[in-house]
Amino acid sequence: MVLWLDSNGHEDAHGNFDALLAVGEVSSLKCEFAEGAFDKLAAYQSSTQDWIFGYLSYDLKNDLEVLVSRNEDQLEFPALYFFQPEKIIALRGNILIQMYVPEMEDQVNTDFHAIQNQVLSSKNNLNSPISLNHLKIKARLNKSEYLVQVRRMLDHMNRGDIYEANFCQEFFASGRISPLETFSALNRISQAPFAAYFKYAEKYLLCTSPERYLRKKGNRLISQPIKGTARRSDNPLQDAQIAIALTKDKKERSENIMITDLVRNDLSRVAQKGSVNVDELCGIYSFKQVHQLVSTISAKIDDDIPVVDLIKKTFPMGSMTGAPKVSAMKIIENLERHKRGLYSGALGYFTPEGDFDFNVVIRSILYDSAKQYVSFSVGSAITALSDPEKEYEECLLKAKAMREVLS
Repeated sequence: MVLWLDSNGHEDAHGNFDALLAVGEVSSLKCEFAEGAFDKLAAYQSSTQDWIFGYLSYDLKNDLEVLVSRNEDQLEFPALYFFQPEKIIALRGNILIQMYVPEMEDQVNTDFHAIQNQVLSSKNNLNSPISLNHLKIKARLNKSEYLVQVRRMLDHMNRGDIYEANFCQEFFASGRISPLETFSALNRISQAPFAAYFKYAEKYLLCTSPERYLRKKGNRLISQPIKGTARRSDNPLQDAQIAIALTKDKKERSENIMITDLVRNDLSRVAQKGSVNVDELCGIYSFKQVHQLVSTISAKIDDDIPVVDLIKKTFPMGSMTGAPKVSAMKIIENLERHKRGLYSGALGYFTPEGDFDFNVVIRSILYDSAKQYVSFSVGSAITALSDPEKEYEECLLKAKAMREVLS
């Protein structure tokens, strides 16, 4: 059992660590199905009162509302998985922190010296090749099928069923990959603030997410939804112009503002009255692959609210669903052609004090080494102003890094 969380040097006013490694398993919680999963997580978190790491799949929506997930699922990740690690190694600036269970404390010095003496291999060299694999990537939907489904989504909007929804498509391949080397290459070209490498049995998550779902620190909640995307340019002047244009784009801003409003509503379900605040609206953030609009919403909470309830009341994250939320999730289920599973769920940790930090699982490769099945999904926000052709182009832009390391 291994989980590596990497901020890639991004400054984060709400973060605790630059990097965090959890290894081994003292105890664990696995829920194959969504029903009752949040109650089981609440009991597990309460009983351990320790660091626990893991993920929440998108399909836990079915534990919260009268919803179903009937689309094809080749990966078959459990709906929820958390574990209490034997070893935690954290990096904060130049400080290395080692937290081990008593049975492992005799390995502290050995591990510290191994870290000190670690020599980076040529595979991690910035000049080494990016494309490590030679897989034939297939699309679950071809372009014409994608355009038809987006037009159907627009029909729902014209009828007033919803006013925004995140529509996703899957790309997949058969073949063997080296998960760690592939993650290293993907992380090198993405350098995202919420990157993660996760291994559970024969299943892997290689994640280069730029987005935070939800952070609890003391009595404060932070959510940072992303909506609004533009390409990067190698020309610095043109790149700056693209970023400025994104901040002024009515369609992209409307995407972000609608989801910001949805997140405000979600947080108000658990917040102290009048404490929900938009700290930043449509801030421009530039990542290696794309420019994005990011908003930051905060709220204060009462001390007596159970920790897992904070997640139950806000999950799944608004940026990956739509508005109104339940209606959007029903329509998404009917129009998409794959089960999202871990994609567009959340991965992170709880601390012994009951704080937590979770990302949004996007810009990620999912891999089952037993089946030799590789998958990645991408999506975009559909609004009444959407042009289906441009939405397809946005998906390809977001898929670029995953394609590069796989094929």
